[in-house]
Amino acid sequence: MERFLRVHKISLLLVFIAALFYASFAYELVRTDFEKLISLYAALFFLSWKLIQLEQKNFWFLAGVALLLRLVFFGAIPNLSQDFYRFIWDGRMLLSGWNPYIYLPESLLAQSNVPISQGNLLDEGMGELSAGNYTNYPPLNQLVFALAGLLAGKSILGSVIVMRIVIIAADIGVLYFGKKLLEKFELPGHQIFWYVLNPLVIIELTGNLHFEGVMAFFLVWSLYLLHSRKWILSAIAFAASVLLKLIPLLFLPLLFRYFVRNRNDQEKLGLTRLIGYYFIVGIVVIIGFIPFMSSEFISSFSGSIGLWFQKFEFNASIYYVVRWIGFQVKGYNIIETAGKVLPLVTILVLAGLAFFRKNSSLQQLISTMLLGITAYFFLSTTIHPWYLMIPLLLSVFTRFRYMFVWSFLIFLSYYAYSTPQFKENFWLIALEYILVFGLFGYELFNFRKEKILRTINYSEE
Repeated sequence: MERFLRVHKISLLLVFIAALFYASFAYELVRTDFEKLISLYAALFFLSWKLIQLEQKNFWFLAGVALLLRLVFFGAIPNLSQDFYRFIWDGRMLLSGWNPYIYLPESLLAQSNVPISQGNLLDEGMGELSAGNYTNYPPLNQLVFALAGLLAGKSILGSVIVMRIVIIAADIGVLYFGKKLLEKFELPGHQIFWYVLNPLVIIELTGNLHFEGVMAFFLVWSLYLLHSRKWILSAIAFAASVLLKLIPLLFLPLLFRYFVRNRNDQEKLGLTRLIGYYFIVGIVVIIGFIPFMSSEFISSFSGSIGLWFQKFEFNASIYYVVRWIGFQVKGYNIIETAGKVLPLVTILVLAGLAFFRKNSSLQQLISTMLLGITAYFFLSTTIHPWYLMIPLLLSVFTRFRYMFVWSFLIFLSYYAYSTPQFKENFWLIALEYILVFGLFGYELFNFRKEKILRTINYSEE
């Protein structure tokens, strides 16, 4: 407590300014005002960096600031994303006894067969794209949506607040287990604030109600349990992260060398436990989906997931280059073909990382996970800002810093919302990815070079 009170006077001023800027973001900003959006975001990035620099030894002060800045958004309706309207729709459908996975909002409205209150308002809020497609949010997400509907009734703001409390609680969990994991790695505990105080995390999670943060909580908890050799509980927590978002499934192949090929026999868990880990994850995930299971569910859910690879495109990198080549060669958009091929390339990359990259420690495993999900996003057709939560969190435990740069630059993608035609600025996208790819390549090359030099020096000794 004494250290909490001994803070730099300038830090208190920075917190006050940051709170004002976040309040402007939460209650005044219009998504189409790109100049104001990017200016506020850049200022908040600087303020967060300066606060961490000044108070890196004052953990509880920074933790209090992180909570305070999230509470600024407490009564705000999200202004950068419409997704929360679909969250409320799905939750109310579930509470009414209807399977949210097998009904299209627009179809129910067209038939005047909506079993929930404020159906037209929610449909208008979520927009045509969401209303015209089946939901793709996994069961644990749906449970939170239903909880919001149960506690808030017909209040949209009440539902927003309930979901916001869940997300803030998850961020507190990330802070707790993230710090403990950093201590296990003998790394500075303040590094967790590069995630917790990152404006991208505060705005996109607490502000815009994206549940990647809850997924991040279960994933970092799972990693902490794995480090503590509590592999059964780790598998359950890992499955919970999958039941929030499916993206952690990418990491399952990467566990192979950590469990089986670890050279340290005292740390090696073995093939039997790896199979057990996979089995537990699979069983828990299946149990989560069972209440919704039907032939209609399988068709609608798999179709909804496929849309992200073969129909939607936003703020992509390698895919946009491939698409341009396709226009030159074929004369049309080749997204359906590219959307099938690029995931196969991702699988090959993950297989290479799983079998050929050394993962003899959990810290090495986390670095491999970071490289794997980075490759996945580099090859994806759609990258929204909130997608970066998992790689940003993983990078905290590694030497890589390109994710922090990307977490700033990705907000340039919001330029598209400032145009009536929702038109992306490819110069801004090029700037984003040239800098990200450049720093990523620089770090990868230098870390590899350092490793080779250490090996040479060791051999000479």
